[in-house]
Amino acid sequence: MTVSPFDSEIYGRLFADGELGALFTDEAALRTMVAFEVVLARVEARLGIVPQDSADAIERAAAAFTPDLDDIAAGTAQTGVPVVALVRQLRAAVGGAAADHVHWGATSQDVIDTGLVMRLHTALDLMSARIGLLIEQLAALADAHRGTVMAARTRAQQAVPTTFGLKAAVWLQGLATTRDRLAELRPRLLAVQFGGAAGTLSALGDRGVAVMEALAAELGLAAPAAPWPSRREAMAEFAGWLSLLTGGIGKMGQDLMLLAQSEVAEVTPGAGGGSSTMPQKANPVGCEVMVTAARLNAALVSAMHQALIQDHERGGPGWQLEWAALPQMVACAGGALKHAIAVTGSLEVHGERMRANLDASGGLILAEAAGFALAAHMPRDKAQALVKDACRAVAESGRPLMEVLAGMTDAPVDWPALADPANYLGAADALIDRILSAAQEGRTRD
Repeated sequence: MTVSPFDSEIYGRLFADGELGALFTDEAALRTMVAFEVVLARVEARLGIVPQDSADAIERAAAAFTPDLDDIAAGTAQTGVPVVALVRQLRAAVGGAAADHVHWGATSQDVIDTGLVMRLHTALDLMSARIGLLIEQLAALADAHRGTVMAARTRAQQAVPTTFGLKAAVWLQGLATTRDRLAELRPRLLAVQFGGAAGTLSALGDRGVAVMEALAAELGLAAPAAPWPSRREAMAEFAGWLSLLTGGIGKMGQDLMLLAQSEVAEVTPGAGGGSSTMPQKANPVGCEVMVTAARLNAALVSAMHQALIQDHERGGPGWQLEWAALPQMVACAGGALKHAIAVTGSLEVHGERMRANLDASGGLILAEAAGFALAAHMPRDKAQALVKDACRAVAESGRPLMEVLAGMTDAPVDWPALADPANYLGAADALIDRILSAAQEGRTRD
């Protein structure tokens, strides 16, 4: 196996999303760094800091520029950053006096961080669109199965009746809340980094802030109050958001895996994967990756919090830690979304099996319903004691709970109606409507 399964020719298609992964190749990183240098020269020319002829020459050279990756790799091994070698190559491509104005007033971290933010801008757009598609799929499931009665399970045991529609709506609610958080995060994350050598913009004198603001406007990014080379809160917040996203998807994957177990068989999450030796198996591969991505991101987010510990005005170790952790976290999120969309789009819901699993308890799943029905005719503690005795009798005799209770009390309860799980769904239908309405309006709550 390769160092990262996301870059593997064998495992990459399982774990990664190709379109998101393409944003984190060396070529993509260098492309945004060169674009930064072009825009920097353009705005500095507009502000009269460098000659317009130089900016034009830099833009022309960049359009035909192909970085020498071997040279940049060798330079990175020596200096710790790819920018030194990249700028040297770009200056050689520009040539003449204009070459002196490449990278004017900037430092390596400005180029790398802003290049990353430029790519994250695209990544966020892609993920937002995919979250929207997944929410649409889950909304359709919730609406279609609002009357599909099944067992709610708490602590892995049957609890009371619910509907598959409400289960899908709850998955949707978490994703919609995560989507709302992304809108709040965007302006803090998608901000230009431009601080010069130590965050003071000293090489540009009193023009530094003007360049920073013009650079942000040209790139479609926010202009922060001050450069942020050693303040990594936005990156850590984004990592936390990625973990929340994959965690919500992982919860859905875990539920579906449990519902798809042979003994439960209430859903079929796609075609599944086969076994090398057991021909009867259809493993829930997509759901497994959804859970794996959640667990991996939950581990990686701690590295991003460690990266908050920076040295003075600019540091190396925390910054390098981000390089190792953040691309993997984005890749995890992309892979999880890819599988969640595929699984949800092909999900088979077996309502008849859900009903059979409800009936298999002999009505015990309606013990709470029986207790409340009896409490209308006797003290509640007496009603609960009676139902407990009846539950023991059901376990011993195998007779249905409501039949046993009807023989134990003359309380005027409509036992046949109470025996139908569909009559004990509480506000399930109304809750589905509330979740779907909130998601549509973009106002969600945890």
